[in-house]
Amino acid sequence: MRALRLILLLLPIAVSTSCGIYSFTGADTGNAKTFQVNFFQNNAELIEPQLDFDFTNALQDLIQNQTNLNLVNSGGDLIFEGEIIEYRIAPMTATAENTAAQNRLTMAVMVRYFNTLDEEKDFEQRFTFFYDYPANVQLNSVKDEAHEELFERITQDIFNTSLANW
Repeated sequence: MRALRLILLLLPIAVSTSCGIYSFTGADTGNAKTFQVNFFQNNAELIEPQLDFDFTNALQDLIQNQTNLNLVNSGGDLIFEGEIIEYRIAPMTATAENTAAQNRLTMAVMVRYFNTLDEEKDFEQRFTFFYDYPANVQLNSVKDEAHEELFERITQDIFNTSLANW
């Protein structure tokens, strides 16, 4: 009975210290304590108001929620920067009347990642995703849902590439 109590007492300590630099999401933050996400300006031909601000916040939120890193405005151990390079709508499938049955909203972001503690992990990469919606629907009526899905997929891909080593 006494041995069981000792095991139950020491088990949480052993588990919490054995996780080391890894989070429960599989993020490898190394010795980093801070991160910064610089403003992702919208340089796409189609300008969507607030897109750049909302995307920047989505990336900050994802990293804060999936790591124990602290967000800073400058001097971060891990630095994310870049720009939105594509935001466009294109018809996808056609009907028998040769009109679009579906539209595709595509968003692409060029990301530069700097790990000031381990420069071998630095990269510059394009991340892209799309959202399909019926052609008879205006983008404004599905924009919130579209942006939520685009941001979720693109920010998760950025996270996986930079911190999960996928």
